[in-house]
Amino acid sequence: MTINNDQQYIDKVLNGDTNAFAFLVDKYRDMVFSLALKITKRKEEAEEVAQDSFIKAFKSLQHFKGDSKFSTWLYKITYNNCIDRVKKIARTHNTDTIDEVNENKIKAIEDTLQVIERGERAEMIKECMDALPEDERTILWLFYFEELSLKEIKDVTSYSESNIKVKLHRARKRLLAIVKARVEPELINHYGR
Repeated sequence: MTINNDQQYIDKVLNGDTNAFAFLVDKYRDMVFSLALKITKRKEEAEEVAQDSFIKAFKSLQHFKGDSKFSTWLYKITYNNCIDRVKKIARTHNTDTIDEVNENKIKAIEDTLQVIERGERAEMIKECMDALPEDERTILWLFYFEELSLKEIKDVTSYSESNIKVKLHRARKRLLAIVKARVEPELINHYGR
């Protein structure tokens, strides 16, 4: 129903009712801004990317074929705008090395996370995710928070599904290493080990 609803507004825009595009902007504003903020990490940059993404989508609407959901197509435009913006401002990311992680360490980390309050845990995970390279952070976010399928992530990022799986695996391991490095000192400080 949502796809058909989107298509009705797309058809209206293509038939000259440019005001109908406001429905699509209202519907997807938060989604586009959230993706832009996750990638750029700066509110001002995310706002500009979101605005640019809607302008590009509007100007390119006649090229939307309906092969995927409108939201996926819009994600792709937003993602590409973010990548261009990040490259333009030449941001660097922390690429911590991945330590060998065994199941006991994973279990210990999981137990440790249960000790930390929910709000603190959410903030810590956000900070840890921000420490990931942009491509890995984006793929993790799209997969776990936006719950996109691998095919949808492929459509958004233009990576192959196998490349997405590899990046997702590496991102999980890297995130776990970052969490481990940040959680252990927190516990030592908290419990005076």
